[in-house]
Amino acid sequence: MDKNLVLQTERLLLYELTPEAAPFALELLNDPSFIQNIGDRGVRSLDDAAQYLLRGPIQSQLKNGFSMYRVEIRETGESIGMSGLVKREGLEEVDLGFAFLPRFWSMGYALESARAVLGLAKNNLSLEKLVAIISPSNLPSIHLLEKLGFQYEKDLTLPRENKPLKLFSLSLVP
Repeated sequence: MDKNLVLQTERLLLYELTPEAAPFALELLNDPSFIQNIGDRGVRSLDDAAQYLLRGPIQSQLKNGFSMYRVEIRETGESIGMSGLVKREGLEEVDLGFAFLPRFWSMGYALESARAVLGLAKNNLSLEKLVAIISPSNLPSIHLLEKLGFQYEKDLTLPRENKPLKLFSLSLVP
């Protein structure tokens, strides 16, 4: 078994991100829907993408024991998105995040990967609550959070950001 494999579902494999994922990260982070709904991370080259991965997900995995994970289709090995957990400045709880290339939308992959990440948060990390921040205009992601049981809590703006967000939360304890 691959040492970077974190989670598997019926159709998907979720891996820790490594610098080798830079070409995929470059594509995802520059997709217009990513920039519109999540933000422009200023990643414009393979080197930028590798640095983004090192400073972001890889550092988070080392520091927190969790991060965003590369999602691939089990059958084909194709990287299709990211799904995972993020500790963000300005949020008390850990944030559930997900982003997929548009050609893989509306196939249930985001929901399937997010459910696996929720299981990791509850069963392996013993987290009691998760939050998710969503751009108010991102209705498909809001709908996905509601399917997962998240409930709207409030509007907010994160430190050093200027765009309004909606905060959703989910209790992981009965």
